Amino acid sequence: MTQHNKIQLFEQRKVRAIWDDEVEKWYFSVVDAIAVLTDSVDPTAYWRKLKQRLKEEGNETVTICHGLKMLAPDGKMRNTYIADTEQLFRLIQSIPSPKAEPFKQWMAQVT
Repeated sequence: MTQHNKIQLFEQRKVRAIWDDEVEKWYFSVVDAIAVLTDSVDPTAYWRKLKQRLKEEGNETVTICHGLKMLAPDGKMRNTYIADTEQLFRLIQSIPSPKAEPFKQWMAQVT
């Protein structure tokens, strides 16, 4: 699998992304997307709570978000939950945010 890491910008906020040549898909960091949508001081904690709530509701989107090592802000490769475009669209629907629609439009442009 050949992957190309890239930092995408949404409203001057970084969203880590990886292009996978083999399946010809973009994968995005779930935590980065949550940080942009919620302005949370701890988007990782927000993701944990959201994941728990979605599992309790029987939502399978959360079970198909896999971990992949991505370059973290501290410069180290860290395991990060990722989602392809379709999966991320589903997660965005679960996050009440006025930025949801602009973020979806941005995703359509970068993918």
